[in-house]
Amino acid sequence: MQKTGVAVIGCGAISKMHFDSILNAKNTNLLYAVDTDKERAEDAAAAYGCGFHTDYREVLKDPSVHVVHLCTPHYLHCQMALEAMESGKHVLTEKPMAILQEDAEKMILKSEETGLTLGVCFQNRYNATSAKISEILHSGRAGRILGAKAAVTWSREEGYYKSESWRGTWEMEGGGVLINQAIHTLDLLQYFVGNAVSVRGSYFSSLLEKAIEVEDTAQAVIKFDNGINALFQATNCYCVNSPVSIEIICTKAIIKLDGDLTIQYSDGETEVFTDDNIVTGEKFYWGYSHKLLIQDFYHCIQSGKKFALDGYQGIKALKIVNAIYKSSDMGQWVTV
Repeated sequence: MQKTGVAVIGCGAISKMHFDSILNAKNTNLLYAVDTDKERAEDAAAAYGCGFHTDYREVLKDPSVHVVHLCTPHYLHCQMALEAMESGKHVLTEKPMAILQEDAEKMILKSEETGLTLGVCFQNRYNATSAKISEILHSGRAGRILGAKAAVTWSREEGYYKSESWRGTWEMEGGGVLINQAIHTLDLLQYFVGNAVSVRGSYFSSLLEKAIEVEDTAQAVIKFDNGINALFQATNCYCVNSPVSIEIICTKAIIKLDGDLTIQYSDGETEVFTDDNIVTGEKFYWGYSHKLLIQDFYHCIQSGKKFALDGYQGIKALKIVNAIYKSSDMGQWVTV
């Protein structure tokens, strides 16, 4: 089988997860590390044994490149993805797939027009605990969902935002804790519970108000199409990066994810699942499942199968994020 040629565009912090995963994927050939910062591109190329470039458009001209990974700032995702697909390349983009819903829709349309795969990195769906929650809910053993809540309590200090000029800005990041950190948990919440239909939420900046123009804290009530309501809270003002907390109340069980996964059944039985693959260290909250997602992405491309986390899935959490911003600005319920 011909190896799939790959280029990674953007060599910042998150790119390491992609480089490592590409090298571990089957039948892939890492060709380029791309960044406008030449030193950063050269360093990545030296570390991962590939070529480098500072102009992504030149890389898109190379017919040996079949896939591009977008690890660039949020505001660049849409344009780069459109150009890549117009050049005949499959695209795997970091979240959010775009800042604006209409841009995400353009990306989906381009994927349909070209027949090329557009994937979005919501890797926490591949966590073993996430798979177990999905299995339990679909099996019917937990009964019907009555309600849910989720919380993200992480820590970001002023230095984090000063390290990259695009961070903490509406124009380039598109928001703060909601669109950058908590969007993963919003994706899991709707993945478990259902399609969100309306939101009443608010956002503000507290401890970081002098350092950023976007929010460091947000909350919302989310209504789903199946009649379920969920509570959601997120902040970057905690002292540590705590494990994401998700609780789902069902008629026959209470499902709690807080590092470990605990299922308390109404008949008195309790199950506890520990994810042995969880990594520790400064960036543990990124999860370990980039590798699993990227392996699946390449398996689907090379086998002709549909990749599950496509644009239609990737846009769902973005719609909720944008709805919370809109609801807060308008001071009322808004449709997702």
